Amino acid sequence: MRYLRRKALFYLVAVWAAVTGNFLIPRLIKGNPVDAVLAKTQNMTPMAPEARRALELQFGVSDDPLWQQYLGYLGNLLRGEFGLSVAYYPTPVSKVLSQSLPWTVVMVGIATVLSVLLGITLGTLAGWRRGTWLDALVPTTTFLAAIPYFWLALVLLYLLGGVLGWFPLNSGYSYETTIGFNWPFIRSAIYHGILPAASIVLASVAGWLLGMRNMMVSTMAEDYVLTAEAKGLRPRRIMIQYAARNAVLPSVAGFAITLGFVVSGSIATEIVFSYPGVGMSLVAAVANADYPLLQGIFLVISLAVLGANFVVDLLYAVIDPRTRQAG
Repeated sequence: MRYLRRKALFYLVAVWAAVTGNFLIPRLIKGNPVDAVLAKTQNMTPMAPEARRALELQFGVSDDPLWQQYLGYLGNLLRGEFGLSVAYYPTPVSKVLSQSLPWTVVMVGIATVLSVLLGITLGTLAGWRRGTWLDALVPTTTFLAAIPYFWLALVLLYLLGGVLGWFPLNSGYSYETTIGFNWPFIRSAIYHGILPAASIVLASVAGWLLGMRNMMVSTMAEDYVLTAEAKGLRPRRIMIQYAARNAVLPSVAGFAITLGFVVSGSIATEIVFSYPGVGMSLVAAVANADYPLLQGIFLVISLAVLGANFVVDLLYAVIDPRTRQAG
């Protein structure tokens, strides 16, 4: 419980720092979201002061003291209100996130989990049977990882989507289907997400495989593994319970950071495949100087990274009991 309280306190402070930084940074940037909206709509006629003030209130522009703005900001966060989006005006930021976030979390999340599981499994086998044909997987996957991702994605899109016609070229679903929890839409979403997810797996599996393989080779030279072999334990038990369990610890820590950034999506993936996720919303926010949307996206990313790290810290304590010892 001391370990749990210590971790919980640390992450509460980290959440407060992320929320406070997310409040302060946009207010240090010059510019006014009202001017951005007017420039976007090419409204050249002078706006009445009352109408302009109404727009400023919608975007949270205020002359109140900073501490009052901060308290109001915290209150809006508790209600899930992030303001209005400039790029998608007059759509609220919360609605933009609720529409784009599920696409990214499902597609990128599944691809990330698959790449980690595949890389750790293949790395365990390659390290356990080093010098065999399994080691040939390492240079092959490393070659794929060395290729610039956007080029790899474009090649896959051209060959499998354009030449062979096995997969669609863009979008996250067929426009002929009705969005909702129905089988035609789910089937279309899965079909459109296979190629983007496969490109992520191919590009990222090498790092997990190589890291796990090297850790397995190092762990197998430890005394406790040699003792287990001397006892005559089954090779499979030695590989999983003695070698792999300890070799996987660095991968668990890396997986925490990777899993947290799932919500930010893979921007290159969503641009190449025109996938309707958070990455596309982020690009639109940057192009339109949409600070409310950027603020909402960065906050969600920060909280997701912290949450994923907290969960994996607890999992780490289960895998390695030494981390629970109070310092």
